[in-house]
Amino acid sequence: MKIRNLVISGIVVCAMLLMSTVVSAQVGNILDRLGKGKQDSLGNDKIVSGLKEALQVGAGNAVSLTGKTDGYFRNEAIKILLPEKVRSLEKGLRAAGLGKNIDDFELSMNRAAEKAAPEAKGIFLDAIRGMTLDDGRKILTGGNTAATDYFKGKTSASLTTAFRPIVEKAMEDTEVTRRYNQLMGGLPMGGLANLPFGAKDSFDITDYVVSKSLDGLFYVLGEEERKIRTDPAARVTGLLKEVFGR
Repeated sequence: MKIRNLVISGIVVCAMLLMSTVVSAQVGNILDRLGKGKQDSLGNDKIVSGLKEALQVGAGNAVSLTGKTDGYFRNEAIKILLPEKVRSLEKGLRAAGLGKNIDDFELSMNRAAEKAAPEAKGIFLDAIRGMTLDDGRKILTGGNTAATDYFKGKTSASLTTAFRPIVEKAMEDTEVTRRYNQLMGGLPMGGLANLPFGAKDSFDITDYVVSKSLDGLFYVLGEEERKIRTDPAARVTGLLKEVFGR
């Protein structure tokens, strides 16, 4: 009797496992078909157009948010701080009476980024136009910042080259380099000559501001893309609603 019960129990367990496997497979197939159906229902041109429009909207918002007074300086996520090697000496510099020089220098870097940011919009738009169908499909099914990540990988080098003269001009207007030299030249005991990181010309302040300016732009662009993907209220056009309303 006990053996018979054990056999019956074993058959029941096997049947339950088999049923569970079949059901799981069926559910997976259904979900796959639904996902594929939704993807197929979007024409290729519509997918790419939707992604381009998302980037255009996101880029416009990013430029508007950063390319204004305090766009960088009052945004703790992208504010350009003192270069790391200078930051390590900040306490000593302030103790030496250079606090105002430090504050003025930090503010001037952020003002340079804010002046340069609007000039990036045209560069962004040119890059968006080059997006392919394959790029579009990968981005559509990617993470919440997949388009921004793709965009950053494809355009960082050209953006850096194009952005540098803009930042240099903005730095002239905001006297970043003069303030940096003034700060470093005001160091006690010989100034830069005694700094642990070497000679004055070993650090390119322009490269630093360009790099941080672009980092800030891409960060804000990524946040704008995330909103479009996850927040229906951020899908401000019919095409965005159709492509991202999944």
